[in-house]
Amino acid sequence: MATTSTNKQPLLVDRVFHEIVDTNTATNDGLDPSSNNSAALLLNCIGSDGAVIEYLYCIARSAVSHELNLYLSTNNDYLRRTESFYIGSITSATNIKDVTEMVLPKTLTPVPHVGTSDPKNTALYVPANKALWVARDGSTDISDAPLVGAQGGYF
Repeated sequence: MATTSTNKQPLLVDRVFHEIVDTNTATNDGLDPSSNNSAALLLNCIGSDGAVIEYLYCIARSAVSHELNLYLSTNNDYLRRTESFYIGSITSATNIKDVTEMVLPKTLTPVPHVGTSDPKNTALYVPANKALWVARDGSTDISDAPLVGAQGGYF
């Protein structure tokens, strides 16, 4: 069979993951990473072929809403301002145990068209040699900050 642009293999993952981090001490004051941030590493794809996240969420542990910022970085030891960039935020709920799902971007993968809706897959792609970090907007540690989780698969 001749090779054409239509002979594409489906997106296959090598192994699945479900990672959860506590943001009690994962802080950053403002949107841009500061020099004294304590962001938490959520997903490490440094030295791997990358990953796809199909579900990104936070679980509230207090009645106070918190803004959680997400960053992609080329480092997995510390979130550096010059080697990272902001990719989005998720705001926790104000009811304890409520789960807030982050709206992920639509993908270009084809899906069967069923019904009258416009079906689209959504996912967040973490490229090879990048790390996904999360930091709660603020500068003080607390004991009841939200949990942030990601579910998907490594390539």
